[in-house]
Amino acid sequence: MASITGRTALASLAAFVSLSAQATNGYFAHGYGTKSEAVAGLGIALPQDALAAAANPAGIGFVGERIDLGVSWLKPSRDASITGNQAGADEAYDADRKSSFLIPNLGYNRPLSPDLSFGIVVYGNGGLNTDYTNNPYTRFGATGAAGIDFAQLFVAPTVAYKITARNTLGLAVNLAYQQFSAKGIDAFGPFSSDAAHLTNQGTDRAYGAGVHLGWLGQITDAITLGLTWQPKTKMSRFDKYRGLFANRGEFDIPETYGAGLAVKAIPAFALSADVQRISYSKVAAVGNRVDSLFTGAQLGTANGPGFGWRDVTVYKFGALYQVASDWIVRAGYSYARQPIPENQTLLNILAPAVSDRHLTLGTTWNVNKSYEASLAYSYNYGDTLHGNGSIPTALGGGEADLHFKLSILSFSLGYKF
Repeated sequence: MASITGRTALASLAAFVSLSAQATNGYFAHGYGTKSEAVAGLGIALPQDALAAAANPAGIGFVGERIDLGVSWLKPSRDASITGNQAGADEAYDADRKSSFLIPNLGYNRPLSPDLSFGIVVYGNGGLNTDYTNNPYTRFGATGAAGIDFAQLFVAPTVAYKITARNTLGLAVNLAYQQFSAKGIDAFGPFSSDAAHLTNQGTDRAYGAGVHLGWLGQITDAITLGLTWQPKTKMSRFDKYRGLFANRGEFDIPETYGAGLAVKAIPAFALSADVQRISYSKVAAVGNRVDSLFTGAQLGTANGPGFGWRDVTVYKFGALYQVASDWIVRAGYSYARQPIPENQTLLNILAPAVSDRHLTLGTTWNVNKSYEASLAYSYNYGDTLHGNGSIPTALGGGEADLHFKLSILSFSLGYKF
């Protein structure tokens, strides 16, 4: 009964927090919380608010007692095109039937002693959404509209403990929820081990729990280093889509790890940089190559075909400057090689996560000693991935090209106790 109640609570939170997220470093969000988003998602060595635990659990030891509530408005542009196809599929396809998304987040943090802090964060870790009224797979035998909707929610109770005067360790327990639906991909029925559970099965849900570890070290009064590691999180299967995902519906959350540096050049000015690695290739449903689909392997089988994503390394750089006692400005830039190889684009028409660069700006206004308001804008460069050997001759050959760009406007209110 407790397990059922917990799952119901996570599903209810997901309805509020993780509304069809459209993320940007693969399917992961580029940052968590408005202040982090304003500096390109930095946070491993630069804790700024109660959402700090999402980037590095040790960060909650440095933000005091506070609560933060925010929301991001995402405006993505997703489309694909097929050229040179002998089956007659050549056309441009628009996936923006749903064109904007709201992604709330919240965090609470409280020091329990000079050395021990407790917090909890609730946030959308990422997701993907496409909705093609004009189905790109129609010429291959598909019917109706096509697309996917995938969202991922974390609820993370967190503790941080200062083991020495300059070293803090953090631990978050990630209670994870995922939801997924797919439609209009019945053309792949002959390539599935269970065509009845391949597409058009409505929304399915999966649950799991994992850990997130972090360290923050104050090397000097001006220099802070951070390290973070989140092992792969085992999730329950998407049973309704066991004919799509490898290992009969398995879709785990990939391992991530990273390092950060923050330098306070002068009291009012700080620079920071993070490097983050996301191991998409180690999750079969995401990382297994789609090529084997056309040489006898079937969707849904043990270690079966996937979306062919490679691992992603994200480089983030940012700065913040306190213009006045009540006003801080921020800016940042990030780069990540997009995860989809040129010859894996056909199935990834459903998930065109080909963005690689972000420019970000933001500000915080300290209304008084307790209240603050923050604003951030993130622009993801429009990027196109041109297929190369992406459509097999059995389906008429040719290439599938993917295009994606994104704007994000975020706002949050913070209260310091």
